[in-house]
Amino acid sequence: MKALIAEDDFTSRLLLQKFLSPFGEVHVAVNGAEALEAFREAKKSGAPYGLVCLDIMMPEMDGQEVLKEIRGLEEAAGISLGQGTKIIMTTALKDRVNVMTAFREQCDAYLAKPIDRQKLVGCLKDFGLAA
Repeated sequence: MKALIAEDDFTSRLLLQKFLSPFGEVHVAVNGAEALEAFREAKKSGAPYGLVCLDIMMPEMDGQEVLKEIRGLEEAAGISLGQGTKIIMTTALKDRVNVMTAFREQCDAYLAKPIDRQKLVGCLKDFGLAA
């Protein structure tokens, strides 16, 4: 599995890296614009990300915007709904509006911080990204 963590908080990035590293290659982006660029480059190189973990509150572009852009890129490439990159929103925001917006824009899961390792691994297993 190749994963991208989009997170502006250093400690949260380290924690997610620690949780995801046993399952494959992990890259990080410190803001939304960098995450979208990394996603585009990976796709263009023929080695797309299988998983993207997106924080919502990030500089330059927030996670909701990045999610919408990624799904738009997949749609333009003819990737059917549910067949693209698995996207988990990893955020401190637990309010109904953010949760509903994320699922409306086709996130695959929503995990509130602090991230629970077992829940994250459960998502990976559900997605077929971990045994």
